Amino acid sequence: MSVSVQTSSSAWVPEFVLPGRRWRNWGRSQSARPVFVARPRSVEEVVGAVRFARERALTVTCVGASHSFSAIAAAEGVQVDVSALSGLIEADAASGRVRLGAGTRLHELPALLDPLGLALENMGDIDRQTIAGAISTGTHGTGIRFGGLASRIVGATLVTAEGEVLSIDESSELLPAVRVGLGALGVLVDVTVACVPSFLLQAVERPEPLDAVLDEVSERMRGADHFEFYWFPHTATVLTKTNTRLPADAASAPLSPIGRWVDEALLSNGVFAATCAAGRAAPAVIPGVNRLATRLIGDRDYTDVSHLVFATRRSVRFREMEYSVPIEALGAALWEIRTLIDARGWRISFPIEVRATAPDDSLLATSHGRESGYIAVHRYFRDDHHEYFAAVESILAAHDGRPHWGKMHTQDAASLAPRYERFAEFLAVRDRLDPHRTFTNRYIRRVLGP
Repeated sequence: MSVSVQTSSSAWVPEFVLPGRRWRNWGRSQSARPVFVARPRSVEEVVGAVRFARERALTVTCVGASHSFSAIAAAEGVQVDVSALSGLIEADAASGRVRLGAGTRLHELPALLDPLGLALENMGDIDRQTIAGAISTGTHGTGIRFGGLASRIVGATLVTAEGEVLSIDESSELLPAVRVGLGALGVLVDVTVACVPSFLLQAVERPEPLDAVLDEVSERMRGADHFEFYWFPHTATVLTKTNTRLPADAASAPLSPIGRWVDEALLSNGVFAATCAAGRAAPAVIPGVNRLATRLIGDRDYTDVSHLVFATRRSVRFREMEYSVPIEALGAALWEIRTLIDARGWRISFPIEVRATAPDDSLLATSHGRESGYIAVHRYFRDDHHEYFAAVESILAAHDGRPHWGKMHTQDAASLAPRYERFAEFLAVRDRLDPHRTFTNRYIRRVLGP
């Protein structure tokens, strides 16, 4: 199916296209000034925005919630903001399949899915992203028996560089590429997600010895529905989070509103803010502050609806790099990072986050074809991250690591191609759908080639 938009001349400017202005991402790690910003409200207007760009030989880059730390959403020509393409389009409660506008924010989904008795199978720990941005960058949660968000995409509608509107379903050979498409194949206008019946999560959060957890990290990942942990550098303790899936009609024991506020707003975000501020003023205090943090947060039990356990509020701005490694390499990689931090004498205030997911058949999923462990490192957004991230990246790359597409890294097409057995297949889909490279920017040219 294709949609036509009539234009009278190359001077024509749709009402939803405005002059560009400076854009910055949430983590303040990227900025850009596109020539134009388009805010389409329909599929027809998306087609119009793409053709508007093509008439002027401008590139197109989509943006959602601007939560990626990499430059994947930094537009050089026309920035297409999909925020208005939001909400539930259609749903089949019996099959669990729901069709959502590309700009739907993840935190909006519970209000849309709860009346249907449905939920996302898995979620990350932040829910501010749009659904299209989350899948396009390979956003994942944790749980070695569960894939990332893109693994549950069973259909999509894509506007190509030629203005063609493609309806893609499970029978299409394009779906494994489109699921994690990096914005390089076209504009996603909606996606169909295979949801699951609503469920509860029993959450157990505990401080535990770092050495003991690292010695059995693979077993801990495999022994729970969802297991992850945070390690504050300069301490011998990790904060573990073990979540067990329960049916929706099981007994719940949620945190009280005051208890949630104390734990998440006051302690978690408050401690992070204080740690970062203290670390900038006097780096020598960071080890002591980190040890204090491990005593103040992360010791609680509760049971609640899944989305209230998966996602937490993050108010302290930071920058992040995350790599996927084979699950067998997870413990060794963490030991090397610990040794590195001690040897360099760095003072690192933000914790290292460790998770795992199931294999995924999306062509550019960071867990493609393997059980994967994830290691994420962070720096306060006002701190210089370069030396720390570069040294950790060297360790993770040496363990056959794959960088998260939406987070900071320095890999390029030459180094990425050997890490993905179907990388060439993705490039072939790109050549087919966008031979003239309408959907590109500096980041896309680096990671996929010209």
